[in-house]
Amino acid sequence: MKATLKGLVFALLLGLAPLTLAQEMAPINVNQADAEMLAELPGIGPSKAQAIIEDRESNGPFSDPDDLTRVSGIGPATVEAMRDQLEF
Repeated sequence: MKATLKGLVFALLLGLAPLTLAQEMAPINVNQADAEMLAELPGIGPSKAQAIIEDRESNGPFSDPDDLTRVSGIGPATVEAMRDQLEF
């Protein structure tokens, strides 16, 4: 019984490991990342990733997370969700 319980706990922890790894990913530099990398950010898919690239090419680099709100479709809540995963 104890061995079975230990096995179940171990399996559960292994199942949660990818979630832990995802939270520990290196910050993404929004001024250098390509669309594929930007799309990994929470709330950013392929179209918003492309919009970020187009904005930085047209208006210059982003200096802080709040600058991302100048991109259509990215608001304060989206910025807050990814703030810890950004670098400039």
